[in-house]
Amino acid sequence: MAAFTGFPAEAFEFYDALAANNSREWWQEHKGEYESAVRGPLTDLVADLEPEFGAARLFRPHRDTRFSKDKTPIKDHQGAVVNLEDAVGYYVQVSAQGLMVAGGWYAPQGQQVARYREAVAGPRGAELERLVRTAQRRFHVDGQPLKTRPKGYDADHPRIDLLRYRALTVSRHYPVAPELAGRKAFTMVRGDWRAMRPLLEWLADNVGPGAAPGDA
Repeated sequence: MAAFTGFPAEAFEFYDALAANNSREWWQEHKGEYESAVRGPLTDLVADLEPEFGAARLFRPHRDTRFSKDKTPIKDHQGAVVNLEDAVGYYVQVSAQGLMVAGGWYAPQGQQVARYREAVAGPRGAELERLVRTAQRRFHVDGQPLKTRPKGYDADHPRIDLLRYRALTVSRHYPVAPELAGRKAFTMVRGDWRAMRPLLEWLADNVGPGAAPGDA
């Protein structure tokens, strides 16, 4: 039997209220609402997706405020990630704005940027071009591009736009609507993750782990 039955309206109302009351005291009073309306349904959703995509990790609701001017203690969203490789994976997020489905290479580590550019400049780059064009029909694509060409590559390189990327993510937003309160939300996330799978697998294969093989 499927566990996930949708995100109740209280999930989005919780984050609306949090925006005006982001304090530890308010959190302690309303933590039960978060557990039942947000974290519980999201846990059920990723559990239903696990047989096809792998186990997910839910992020902590608390913010790390040590090095931030913003001292509000609670995040304004709840996300979950299924990692295929270091900083490469599927993502889903609940917030006051609704549901976001995303994935890709989101936080470059170690030698990942160098490996990525080597792959883009080589024969495998043509496949990435095709995958990105396909993704653009369904998703917003972001690559955190450099403003100038990367060192070692000509400005007129045929894939210079992709070479400027320092990450590569795709995302799609669904506003708060009755369909999110039912099983259709599972179908939406699964369909988007399936659509982005070829791109994510290319990234996992070519960007690779953050540490080089043999590193301590």
